[in-house]
Amino acid sequence: MVTKFKPIIYPESDGQPMADNTLQYRWIVTIQGGIDAMFKDNPNVFVAGDLLWYPVEGDNKIRVAPDIMVVFNRPKGDRGSYLQWKENKITPQVVFEILSPGNTLTEMAKKLQFYNHYGVEEYYLYDPDKKDLNGWIRVKNNLEVIETTNNWISPRLKIKFVMGDEELEIYRPDGEKFVSYVELETQKQLAQEKANLETVRANLETARANFEAEKAKRLAAKLRELGINPDDI
Repeated sequence: MVTKFKPIIYPESDGQPMADNTLQYRWIVTIQGGIDAMFKDNPNVFVAGDLLWYPVEGDNKIRVAPDIMVVFNRPKGDRGSYLQWKENKITPQVVFEILSPGNTLTEMAKKLQFYNHYGVEEYYLYDPDKKDLNGWIRVKNNLEVIETTNNWISPRLKIKFVMGDEELEIYRPDGEKFVSYVELETQKQLAQEKANLETVRANLETARANFEAEKAKRLAAKLRELGINPDDI
């Protein structure tokens, strides 16, 4: 008799909310969107938020959903989960977690252990309430604590973390700051208003130049009526 094995199902949801509050959600979206935008022209950098990662084929209990994960050498595209054995066995190199009041020390310790065991290269943990950033970087075969995260530059992402007066600031290699969608829209609006103002100024300068040219033309004509050659003046 042939025994039939049921296929293993890898759920695409763990039943947990993406965020516990608006502050945590804003940071998840800002960091995920900022990194995704930074690598928008690189087809082989996959960036995801709150996506279940299954590192072991055949075991749907071993899983975690980082708030943000970045995977180099994997194509962009939609996924229901990150099944590592179907992704050329590539481990997400960089992960972020944004703390909320609902997170426990035990939960976060288990996540650190998971990321350490399965080969994450860089792990960043930000508490937006306490404005505290912690980080770990892989040294040989172990994630080691980054002693000072202020002004730290990610080896993989090349982004810079700066602890500002009010909250964490993240800067791209080109110096552009990561901003929320609201801040981005405000910047776009200000840029458009500036462009409109420059257009108005240019039109005024053109009108002024045309007026002066017409004024000079009339004066020259008047001088010629008086028998004076304006070119001789």
